[in-house]
Amino acid sequence: MPVESGSSAAARQAKQKRKSHSLSIRRTNSTEQERSGLQREMLEGQDSKLPLSLRSNLLDLFGQIEREFENLYIENMELRREIETLNDRLAAEGQTIDGGDLAKGALKTKASHSTSQLSQKLKTTYKASTSKPRSNSCHARVGGSRNFSVTSWELWGGDSWIVSSFKATTSRAVCQLVREYVGHRDGIWDLSVTRSQPVVLGTASADHTAMLWSIETGKCLLKYMGHQGSVNSIKFHPTEQMALTASGDQTAHIWRYMVQLPTPQPVADISAPCEDDVDFSDKDEADCDAEGPNDCPSVRTAATTLRSHQGVVIAADWLVGGKQVVTASWDRAANLYDVETSELVHSLTGHDQELTHCCTHPTQRLVVTSSRDTTFRLWDFRDPSIHSVNVFQGHTDTVTSAVFTVGDNVVSGSDDRTVKVWDLKNMRSPIATIRTDSAVNRISVSVNQRIIALPHDNRQVRLFDMSGVRLARLPRSNRQGHRRMVCCSAWCEDNNSCNLFSCGFDRQAIGWNINIAALLQEK
Repeated sequence: MPVESGSSAAARQAKQKRKSHSLSIRRTNSTEQERSGLQREMLEGQDSKLPLSLRSNLLDLFGQIEREFENLYIENMELRREIETLNDRLAAEGQTIDGGDLAKGALKTKASHSTSQLSQKLKTTYKASTSKPRSNSCHARVGGSRNFSVTSWELWGGDSWIVSSFKATTSRAVCQLVREYVGHRDGIWDLSVTRSQPVVLGTASADHTAMLWSIETGKCLLKYMGHQGSVNSIKFHPTEQMALTASGDQTAHIWRYMVQLPTPQPVADISAPCEDDVDFSDKDEADCDAEGPNDCPSVRTAATTLRSHQGVVIAADWLVGGKQVVTASWDRAANLYDVETSELVHSLTGHDQELTHCCTHPTQRLVVTSSRDTTFRLWDFRDPSIHSVNVFQGHTDTVTSAVFTVGDNVVSGSDDRTVKVWDLKNMRSPIATIRTDSAVNRISVSVNQRIIALPHDNRQVRLFDMSGVRLARLPRSNRQGHRRMVCCSAWCEDNNSCNLFSCGFDRQAIGWNINIAALLQEK
């Protein structure tokens, strides 16, 4: 009589477990409508000041979030069982395998892809949010007192889930957190530093506002409140005190500001522990609600409003000289406007899906647009009579941003977890490729040393050189660093205290001091 081997028995047992889980999923789906009906009946019987339609929308949205999380949870449990099965098999052979080793294989790819999908859905919902009921943006008041904002990493909670527990690395470079800029009531999508005096930091947030900050003190100097939707980007005029913001209300605004910088204060040691045993995920809501800049002056009227788009305006930037601006929208087009007349000069079409970003060259009339169609396009306006278009293909997922360097290079980042460096004179293939473990958001490249700062969905910020060599990872722990997805980075090399800034969905911007000399020496 044949005897079944230990490895075969383990494989058969794992298969039976997967089968039982698949049956449980079917049972869950079959009773979903009944559960929804019961919940609606309970809603009708409860006392609330909210309209029934709004409560119903909230219920639907939270139900979608619950289903997404349930699917990820079940998938995660499946992956854990597969790890246990492999461990059992290898243990019988006198070996063991660690989760970190499996990170290099298909399990990590599968789990990371699921997390990226959920993160992308939530990003999309937030960036399109307007002044309509907040149920349209998965954002609501829960319990009547605290803001509840959901991102993919919040759903993971504090556990060591399979995606985030594989690999932990530390940076040997000198990277110090100097200051936190806290005051927004929702996630911060974008940030930028002025190119003329006075030098201030600007942030664009899903709370429908843009803020200007003193870099040295962290004080809010001005709040712009002219948009009716999420403010998705902010850029400053090359020479004048004007800002350009893009919004989910389908417009871009140009507005003027006048600020007076406060006297710098001594730098506090914000890296000192306050509550060693409390994770940021448990206390960040209270912290952010308590420190809002209530006395910050505000501007509510735009000098110029650009209205030609039929969808969310996701980004905008000034062309060299500051006489024209370009905007990128979810209507799949980028528009070029004359600032003085507000007239539409060109509509740049050709992308197959929504645009995600646009950027202009610092010294030439060149524009690069990124899209969810996995490409980015270079638009050349140096000849007034004709503009040429070049398409860059090389990514396998959404291109989240593409930016110019001072030379003849473009650097692109993508949800496919890669960053590619391109030569404008040879567009057929990238000259360098950086592979990471998480989706990459809005990147920036330092002017002098050409160091690339990569903000990630997994709360990390990493630094690379143009050849793809990793230089550092910015410190992140329970006492410092970002607590949610990092959305954007921006360099300011001329500032002595903070020369790199990052912002994220934890409602804060952070100023970092990067010792570039030590960074390059360690290279």
